[in-house]
Amino acid sequence: MAEEKATNPVEETTEATQETKVETPVQDPKEFLENFDWEKYEQGIERVEDSKLQEFETLVAENFVDTADEEVVEGTVVYLTDREAIIDINAKSEGVISLNEFRYNPDLKVGDKVEVLIDIREDKSGQLVLSHRKARTIMAWDRVNAAHDKEEIVSGFVKCRTKGGMIVDVFGIEAFLPGSQIDVKPIRDYDQYVNKTMEFKVVKINHEFKNVVVSHKALIEADIEEQKKEIISQLEKGQVLEGVVKNITSYGVFIDLGGVDGLVHITDLSWSRINHPNEVVELDQKLNVVILDFDENKSRIQLGLKQLEKHPWDALSEDIKIGDKVKGKVVVIADYGAFIEVVEGVEGLIHVSEMSWSTHLRSAQDFVKVGDEVEAVVLTLDREDRKMSLGIKQLTPDPWTDITTKYPVGSRHKGIVRNFTNFGVFLELEEGIDGLIYISDLSWTKKIKHPSEFVTVGDTLEVEVLELDVEGRKLSLGHKQTTENPWDKYESEFAVGTVHKAAITDIVDKGATIDFNEDITAFVPQRHLEKEDGKKVGKGEEAEFKIIEFNKDFKRVVASHTAIFREEEQRNVKAAVKRQAASADEAKPTLGDANEALQALKDKMEANSKK
Repeated sequence: MAEEKATNPVEETTEATQETKVETPVQDPKEFLENFDWEKYEQGIERVEDSKLQEFETLVAENFVDTADEEVVEGTVVYLTDREAIIDINAKSEGVISLNEFRYNPDLKVGDKVEVLIDIREDKSGQLVLSHRKARTIMAWDRVNAAHDKEEIVSGFVKCRTKGGMIVDVFGIEAFLPGSQIDVKPIRDYDQYVNKTMEFKVVKINHEFKNVVVSHKALIEADIEEQKKEIISQLEKGQVLEGVVKNITSYGVFIDLGGVDGLVHITDLSWSRINHPNEVVELDQKLNVVILDFDENKSRIQLGLKQLEKHPWDALSEDIKIGDKVKGKVVVIADYGAFIEVVEGVEGLIHVSEMSWSTHLRSAQDFVKVGDEVEAVVLTLDREDRKMSLGIKQLTPDPWTDITTKYPVGSRHKGIVRNFTNFGVFLELEEGIDGLIYISDLSWTKKIKHPSEFVTVGDTLEVEVLELDVEGRKLSLGHKQTTENPWDKYESEFAVGTVHKAAITDIVDKGATIDFNEDITAFVPQRHLEKEDGKKVGKGEEAEFKIIEFNKDFKRVVASHTAIFREEEQRNVKAAVKRQAASADEAKPTLGDANEALQALKDKMEANSKK
């Protein structure tokens, strides 16, 4: 009975197998495994014919993976959980792979074919553990090299940022994507690419260090180059194109015209003056521009934005005319003046000479600064050349209108030293009224080589009007004229022949100088320093000096020490001569005396000859 019971299942199984053979020439191994009772087979309860076992082994060899052989095989995703993927590789059981290994492929779905490597044949729960990452790593290097050699496009997963670029997972290899190779336009936000799958081209491989460099920019450059050639061939001056702001610099804006870049210079962005292009445009902004010019190769394209708008001068009111008062804002200050924006895009120049009635020119910054709202008078207006000159001083009366009444010749006033030159000092009597004091009119007595020796800028001086030129708008002033000329009294005090006692102040090349007082400095020639004993008066030595020359006009005084004792000698000589002459008259010799004298002289000569 037991044998019958034991054989009946086998016979049933055999019949089932035969029936299956009739229905299906080749039995499905999976179906066989699912229906076969391995426990009964191992206990010997259920027997299988050798031919059937052989047939099964053949089916297994043809359809199932040898899990002992660590080769990369292809599997199918049969189920997905929140954290894992169940993969069928035609083994005894499905394998499990963490979804982290598919980060590069966020679109993984059931039915997808994936490469796997058997990591663990059976874990503690008897589960087959597979690795997609290891399988990709084994195959990656060959695939990367093939893609590089064939210049194929590869798909990669951007893992993270790094210095200078991004790290990209390509076939399981970490490749480097330089920042300059992400796109044809500058990248401002690198983080937007992290955790994204993109297409790349393998541009460089270092076999020694296993380094791979990829580029996304290379993929779009070819298309852009074609577009660029097409766009360039159609470029014409005056053509209006749509573009996108690609980059903003201090000198202008680069516009992407669809593969071709053009530059809008800062002066062509707006009819109004601007300090920086970002006042007008912003990055990634779409706008229309007009082609102004380009070089022969059309590689440098000059664009304009303001040219698409009507020129502000064309819209300037016809009511504005010379002599009208206008208001505007100071937009630019230069050394020579300030530019005032009367209306948007229309500017007028206020020259520094039109800022004040003063003839002494100053910097425009002394009167206005950028941003000031000012009122001015239109002096000239040329609509054809689009030029306008303005004036501020015209808003106040011209101080020279009644100049002869306020500053007649001979009148005295006080003014402020504004500037000086080698020949004189510029004095401001009031706003718009300047006068010149020549260096010779600063002091009666001091010999001034430069005005800075006498005054400094900002000093207040009292002056007298010497000359007035109304047409030439010139005033000649004098400072010394406000005081009495001390040389008038010195002319008698230091008259020629007068003697004064003083010490030598300094020794110079041709003589010496003496300071008789704070005004009078006399010169003593070298030969007039000699004393009676033949020596010369030295520096600091006090002696008497006689004035031998006095010139009030040239303020020249010459003195002499030698003349004092030489004059005494001359007087003594004259007195001796006079006395001798008187004595001679009293004792004139007679003729007899003369003969006696001659005979005595003759005897003396004869005696000498005998000796």
